[in-house]
Amino acid sequence: MRAHALSPDQHAVLRAVARCRTAALGGHVDVCDACGYGAIAYNSCRNRHCPKCQALSQSRWINRRMERVLPTHAFHVVFTIPSELHGLALVNREEIFDILFAAAAESLLELGRDRRWLGAELGITSVLHTWTRDLRFHPHVHCVVSGGGLSPDGTEWIAARPEFLFPVRVLGALFRGKFLDRLARLYDRGALRLDGPAAGLADKTRFARVKDKLHRTRWVVYAKRPFGGPEQVFRYLGRYTHRVGLSNRRLVSLDERGVTFRTHGERTATLAPDEFLRRFLLHVLPKGYVKIRHHGLMAASNVTTRLVAARRLLDRAPLPAAPEVSRSPADFRELLLALTGVDLRSCPRCGELAMRRHPLPLTLAGPTPPDTS
Repeated sequence: MRAHALSPDQHAVLRAVARCRTAALGGHVDVCDACGYGAIAYNSCRNRHCPKCQALSQSRWINRRMERVLPTHAFHVVFTIPSELHGLALVNREEIFDILFAAAAESLLELGRDRRWLGAELGITSVLHTWTRDLRFHPHVHCVVSGGGLSPDGTEWIAARPEFLFPVRVLGALFRGKFLDRLARLYDRGALRLDGPAAGLADKTRFARVKDKLHRTRWVVYAKRPFGGPEQVFRYLGRYTHRVGLSNRRLVSLDERGVTFRTHGERTATLAPDEFLRRFLLHVLPKGYVKIRHHGLMAASNVTTRLVAARRLLDRAPLPAAPEVSRSPADFRELLLALTGVDLRSCPRCGELAMRRHPLPLTLAGPTPPDTS
């Protein structure tokens, strides 16, 4: 990777993933008081880009979101941006991703409030992904949209048809207009970087031509099969919310010639090591960037007001307060048991609940990595 300059965020991710579950981060020895079995387990890096560190963060997030689920069917809508804007997005990640989130949510909410389609306020959870199955850069947002909404006066739940939300051509045209309008305003203010892969858009005439072409292009908005109910919604969210570009189970082989991984079904791709790392690092998000967002009834401003009203109309009790989750080792084990069914006290040899944990020291200086999941 010496030929490629790494950003501080990319460097931090590579360092964290390389040290994950190694002696560099310290760990503990689990010893069974019943049979004497012992095993060393090293600490995880807890970086949100690490393929090995997402399961518990994912389960914890889903546990919190279950308290806000609407007991109705839901729709899955995917918004993408044209490839002509990928270079601009690579050097303006926060700006372009923010526009993508906003344009998608505003388009859904605007059509939802329109009496021709529904006449109600929807609940939306959006998740940003930036990859294809072969790790190419392809920013898109997955939206889980409630199958209906709350009337403007808050007294009625208005259900959408089970098989249909909005015409995708209408939704796509609205999304296109909102996205390009926000993009043009940023461009006119000089708020975008126009170097590297975006250098071709530095000329205002060139940018205007590209924008005009994109206004005439049909943008892809994909409406997938609707979810039948909240259980399906959260099974889906469990797969998508904390997913990274490549999971360990998709890796097939690794040697000095390249990395082979599964793409679709039994198909595989093999990339030279440098190219594999380059593609992996394309998907490192800016530090602190929020990739899961909530809109409409699911927005933070509505959680204790309009969302409560919607749940009551759908015959659900008011929302309970979300429990505070401690990060102490004991509470961590209890949480893992509650969310995944894995009991860390159970001995893999004798089965007794007698495993006791003893810490190991760090082998390298420096603080334990922060939880970035």
